[in-house]
Amino acid sequence: MSKRRIEVGETYSNKQKKGDEMASTSSSSTVANSTALGPVTASKQAGSMNPFTLRPYSQRFHQLYKKRITLPVFEYQTDFMRLLNNHQCIVLVGETGSGKTTQIPQWCVDYAISKGKKGVSCTQPRRVAAMSVAQRVSEEMDVNLGEEVGYSIRFEDCSSPKTLLKYMTDGMLLREAMSDPMLEQYQVILLDEAHERTLATDILMGVLKEVIRQRSDLKLVVMSATLDAGKFQQYFDNAPLMNVPGRTHPVEIFYTPEPERDYLEAAIRTVIQIHMCEEIEGDILMFLTGQEEIEEACKRIKREVDNLGSDIGELKCIPLYSTLPPNLQQRIFEPAPPPNANGAIGRKVVVSTNIAETSLTIDGVVFVIDPGFAKQKVYNPRIRVESLLVSPISKASAQQRAGRAGRTKPGKCFRLYTEKAYKNEMQDNTYPEILRSNLGTVVLQLKKLGIDDLVHFDFMDPPAPETLMRALELLNYLAALDDDGNLTDLGAVMSEFPLDPQLAKMLIASCQHNCSNEILSITAMLSEFIRCVLLFCVITVGYFINLYMPIIEQKLYILNHKISKRLYLKCTNNLCERVNGIHFVIE
Repeated sequence: MSKRRIEVGETYSNKQKKGDEMASTSSSSTVANSTALGPVTASKQAGSMNPFTLRPYSQRFHQLYKKRITLPVFEYQTDFMRLLNNHQCIVLVGETGSGKTTQIPQWCVDYAISKGKKGVSCTQPRRVAAMSVAQRVSEEMDVNLGEEVGYSIRFEDCSSPKTLLKYMTDGMLLREAMSDPMLEQYQVILLDEAHERTLATDILMGVLKEVIRQRSDLKLVVMSATLDAGKFQQYFDNAPLMNVPGRTHPVEIFYTPEPERDYLEAAIRTVIQIHMCEEIEGDILMFLTGQEEIEEACKRIKREVDNLGSDIGELKCIPLYSTLPPNLQQRIFEPAPPPNANGAIGRKVVVSTNIAETSLTIDGVVFVIDPGFAKQKVYNPRIRVESLLVSPISKASAQQRAGRAGRTKPGKCFRLYTEKAYKNEMQDNTYPEILRSNLGTVVLQLKKLGIDDLVHFDFMDPPAPETLMRALELLNYLAALDDDGNLTDLGAVMSEFPLDPQLAKMLIASCQHNCSNEILSITAMLSEFIRCVLLFCVITVGYFINLYMPIIEQKLYILNHKISKRLYLKCTNNLCERVNGIHFVIE
């Protein structure tokens, strides 16, 4: 592979030393800055009582605080609070790992408390990010998750009436706006990972742009991990821009001399070569396109390592994708295996979709393998078919992936494509999802929000008129809109379902035809196909083991009933962990 050295971000070699100096500052300087930093932050720095629990801070809090003050974003706290006080909308650019997702919402809580009792909302494009960040921030604030700090995702609301800071998926905030168009319960709203330009985030930006015009007390912070923030500034009427550098080290970029015919095979081969040949300690992050590829890669990597014998160090392979249950997703934060008896380095390799590009930060990663592909949703309005296609990533995504390698020490990124392809064939930024998606659900939600003039709605990137017309035709056909384009009573009910309009209409109509149970099952299978397949596997395994248990007991005396039953329970429990933790019990 050819290589060239690039600086992915600013190097922070003396940051820890600086953090220790900040931790030892006197309480008098803390009091002097309390006005700028907020009362809660000031009390934290003074080491006093926790204002949320009215108890002394725990030892865990002080341990985390020493780490927090070493984050790059921490030294910008005063500047951020000044901007927040003086401007209604702020655009903030901070690389992944700078601390913007965990620290800035806490500062906004300080601001919200000083202004009244309203809360703070921080949106995330993915469920795993909303849950994991909420857990981390609750520990940093030394409170219980679900009380002062909570999260809200589809089918799960871990919050309470006294929640001050709520992390949620962008779709959940959009649903809250449908019942509360002015979002009166929030003092500050943060749109995190705005550069991903998800469908819900784009709609939220248009909705919130109008809301802040009508609510002068509401503050909006748009946070992005890419440097292309000019478009966000222009969209939000030349909002002030704040740049926060990332805490990254130099990263060497390696390219292949020729295009790879099989990127999956090349990626697996690269993992094995890194594990065997690299003398630097550090974990591996490999990007693939989806669950099927990831599971296949993990199996093959384990098989290859087992075939190499015990002379090499242990390699722990951990999958990561959005449909993986939360308890299994947390495995990515487990430590790497220790060196073996002969001193061979132990590593972990996280095999992930693009969820690990920006939403999650995995410390300890030194090597990144980037095949240059990701799955993207594509919609054809003429045949009304939406599909996931494996497509080349953008230059911005490639840079984000490379940056994962330089979090704790100098790293290496192995790009399984040529440098020519990177420079000449890749787009600068990912195509916004709103330009390649079915807009039926979007139009229904906008109508529910009271936005009737869709043609003049302030989209950051307006979708094609043909796509909008097809969506309006579909909703009219489903009787969600009347002939004048107005929302019907049926359409208002349909908008409450987190489903495609066709499935929502099918569920509602099933009541009239006395087939609700059957339609519920069909809808579940159509909307959550993967989980239904796994559930079918669990039931099938149970059926056949129960069916053939007498034969097993007769033919194999070593497998008595208790051993067989224990084996079945172990198999089904493992399968059920993949179906959102549902457990089945044999009667």
